Amino acid sequence: MIIVFGSINLDVVTRAARIPGPGETVKGDTYQLIPGGKGANQALAAKRAGSDTMMVGAVGSDAFADLALGNLQRDGVDLAQLRRVADPTGIANITVDDSGENAIVVAAGANSKALASQLDGLGSVQGFLLTQNEVLEQETLKAHAKAKQLGLTTIHNLAPASKLDREALGFIDWLVVNETEALIVADGAGISTGSDAVKAARALSQKTGHNVIVTLGDKGAYSFGPAGEHHGKALAVEVVDTTAAGDSFTGAFAAALDQGFAVADALSRASVAGSLACTVFGAQPSIPDKSAIDAAS
Repeated sequence: MIIVFGSINLDVVTRAARIPGPGETVKGDTYQLIPGGKGANQALAAKRAGSDTMMVGAVGSDAFADLALGNLQRDGVDLAQLRRVADPTGIANITVDDSGENAIVVAAGANSKALASQLDGLGSVQGFLLTQNEVLEQETLKAHAKAKQLGLTTIHNLAPASKLDREALGFIDWLVVNETEALIVADGAGISTGSDAVKAARALSQKTGHNVIVTLGDKGAYSFGPAGEHHGKALAVEVVDTTAAGDSFTGAFAAALDQGFAVADALSRASVAGSLACTVFGAQPSIPDKSAIDAAS
């Protein structure tokens, strides 16, 4: 089973010819309200990739909450440990340009009230705890500590990017970072590798003794650490929207490990899932299911 502790948002997505610079207004043709949040996206990705999944987080009591939870409910993600609070449901304002690149501003809202104590009701479970950086850092750290007590394997996606202290790293079995995040966390650990994210990930793994995965867009992903060194190739696809590509990767990777795939195969399946997510507009609508991953792997 995969337990995701993290954010639940409603994404306000606007298409525009280009992403505006500071102080600039750019006209967009239309906008959509799409369920999102890195936690919810990764929970949905793990579920669609074939694993039993629980989402642990917080939403408001507003109309946005039902919209944000819609896909999780329809796909059968367990919401028994969900918390409803007085704060408004979190939102993300996303601008997607004509090349498929995006710029995102996240307002946490109810996500700041997600508590690690929500995991106390799990009882005896086996599997994985999957986390990100869109809820309070101290609660995520507490969730990691709780996961180790329960015997869960921990996977942390360091997004949005931040430095990790040694205590946090001590609880993480798998650290997933993109190129920018790899350099930030390596710098925070006193590792200097210039602008080479692959070298940074390898050095970080060597220094901490943990498994580190770095995602590289169309170059796939590399993993380093006790589980060995592996490369997962990305698919050659026409990019429509990169939103949730990283979440699709991380959720699919967790699901593959949960289903008993070897690390090399899990990395390949995750890279395929991330590639497929780039071919569809929107966050959760783009997340592929197991049959699509199987067919392209």
